[in-house]
Amino acid sequence: MGKKGKTARLKRKPAPKYWPIHRKESPWVVKPASGPHSLQKCLPLTLVLRDILGVAGTRKEGKLILSEGKVQVNGIVRKKDDFPVGLMDVISMPDSNQYYRVIPSHKGLVLSPINKEDAKYKFVRVEDKTTTTVGVQIALHDGTNMLIKVADPKNPVEVTYETFDILKVNITDGTVAEKLKTKEGNTAVITGGKNIGIQGKIVEIEKTEAKKRRQALVVIEDDQGARCQTILDFIFSINSNEPQQVEIAEPEENIVV
Repeated sequence: MGKKGKTARLKRKPAPKYWPIHRKESPWVVKPASGPHSLQKCLPLTLVLRDILGVAGTRKEGKLILSEGKVQVNGIVRKKDDFPVGLMDVISMPDSNQYYRVIPSHKGLVLSPINKEDAKYKFVRVEDKTTTTVGVQIALHDGTNMLIKVADPKNPVEVTYETFDILKVNITDGTVAEKLKTKEGNTAVITGGKNIGIQGKIVEIEKTEAKKRRQALVVIEDDQGARCQTILDFIFSINSNEPQQVEIAEPEENIVV
């Protein structure tokens, strides 16, 4: 008999390794719903409230908290406990004055505490650009899109955003506050692969000719002078030496279990 569709269940053993769950406690775990992030690159809200923050003891308690509209993701109230949160998403709980940003670490995705002012902005990476009849559509890494209207779609000189640029976006009105280009000399964090979570200076970006730019090799040098290599698709710029810059401060302590 053929497969009818996707399964709504997920066992604990094949779940992402960085999820803070006991693998042999019970057979099943919450499967993230289809959304802006893939299964291997997200955390369902139930795990965030119950297993990471500890504000809920059970999944039922987590559902109750969410049903009361006390949790926001990127400024939007989310009431489904299987909603997926991923890289650079902002999780806000205004009633308890708790704000977090999802960042990469050597353990996977973790929550970094931030203040209320920082929670007004999210950081997104430009993944692609498409010309439409009215302007240019910018595809971002979190599954959202921006449509920029231009006078001449065939010559969109007004659009200065390029693939792999980092945008600081106001989550209230969607306006772009700052832009940071991904280039040599910038500070970046690795978001995937065996070197995930390493922050350092971009020393070299390979010039590609016979392969996709996403697969270009990038050399990162950390504060101790150690170097590692990854691909451009795993690079997320966070700082530069230019006057106007996007900056994601490294917290003193990340919330992990």
